[in-house]
Amino acid sequence: MAKEIRINAFVLAAPSHLSAGLWRHPRDRSLEYNRLAYWTDLARIAENGFFDGIFLADGISLYDVYKGSSDPALRLGVQFPRLDPVLLISAMAHVTQHLGFGVTSSVTYEPPYLFARRMNTLDHLTGGRVGWNIVTSFGDSGTRALKGETAKPHDTRYEIAEEYMELVYKLWEASWEDDAALRDRAASVFVDPSKVHVIDHQGEHFRSQGIFIGEPSPQRSPVLYQAGASGRGREFAARHAECVFVGGPTKRIVRDIVSDIRERAVKFGRRPEDIAFFASLAVIPAATSEAAHAKHRDYLQYASHEGTAALLSRWTGIDFSTYQLDDVLKHVHTEGMQSAIARYTADVDRQWTLREVLERAAIGGGGALAIGSPAEVADEMQSWMEETGIDGFNLGYVLAHESFSDFAELVVPELQRRGVYKRAYRDGTLREKLFGAGPTLPDSHPGADAARQLRRDAPEPSGSHA
Repeated sequence: MAKEIRINAFVLAAPSHLSAGLWRHPRDRSLEYNRLAYWTDLARIAENGFFDGIFLADGISLYDVYKGSSDPALRLGVQFPRLDPVLLISAMAHVTQHLGFGVTSSVTYEPPYLFARRMNTLDHLTGGRVGWNIVTSFGDSGTRALKGETAKPHDTRYEIAEEYMELVYKLWEASWEDDAALRDRAASVFVDPSKVHVIDHQGEHFRSQGIFIGEPSPQRSPVLYQAGASGRGREFAARHAECVFVGGPTKRIVRDIVSDIRERAVKFGRRPEDIAFFASLAVIPAATSEAAHAKHRDYLQYASHEGTAALLSRWTGIDFSTYQLDDVLKHVHTEGMQSAIARYTADVDRQWTLREVLERAAIGGGGALAIGSPAEVADEMQSWMEETGIDGFNLGYVLAHESFSDFAELVVPELQRRGVYKRAYRDGTLREKLFGAGPTLPDSHPGADAARQLRRDAPEPSGSHA
């Protein structure tokens, strides 16, 4: 039996995301990105289309590698300016009942205790529909703006991330016992202090001593997303991630990443199926193949190759303004997103010139692209599922919100007819909807293990909540 296809709407709180220049299209709504109705409308579209979630990308660094300046990206609106996506979730949750929300937050920028509190709050207010995309942040401009320093080396960022995870697991999973919040009106006891425990973390990068300020939320820990595809990133994903985002222009590249991370997960005592994989995908559907390709040609008139070059330069850490269009891309080690250059240099079946990469990435940022009738798009999606081992797609938009409406109205019914797409949501939290098990981390996950370890150590009661 074919696997059910999962879908996230992949968005950024900015005038553009993966298709540089398309904000200029007369049907695009991206210029409304700073209006609340833009986001509540998107949430309704996604839930009506039975999407699993809205995944909100984020970062505070500028796109300043191309030509050694942020000017091209600012002029072209390349993922700039940008809102804080966390503040959008409550409003979108209020107009939906089942839709999940994955939000990006960096272990480089957010203090663990405050971040843990913020996610705990969102999990309460959404009824357990929150996920966290864990990123380590490679951009120098963001760390300079925040801390007055350059970004740390790639592997050091992952060492920091490991300790960050250790601490937030302690806060979410171990500070409060399940039945600590009694809410006993008759006895005038809201919390049993003996069941709230002090966390004492003294690490190399973080220190924290005290009880966690939030009572356990429906999921305790949010659903954990991750997107690193470097060797170090894959190891981190295999240990911590419940959902992994993968991208690449060919199925072979994506299949190899999926297979490698699943194998690594087994070494950590997890099952291969404990991790769901979502591939980057943009779709351009229409009633007929001819109409879809005409729509694609229309979109291409507004695509910005300079904006695409600014995107790719920042992702890879390579200034593509120094290349000629017909230069073949070779692997270059940088402290940027190592997987971004590997997707065009690790393919033994072909070599990519800069011209080909810019043309390929102009719509959808270089992930999978499906153009055609509903049946043709469904065929392509099923082909990716079968040949790569993924569980679904991070659906990027070309036009906001036309791309998502078109998918919901045209492609979803075709997928449902084939029996590979839900017709109703499961009950429960986001984790329950995605995996069909309980609302909290499974026993095989290191977060659950951290909680067991702390409780075995029998920490002292908090004593005071002053």
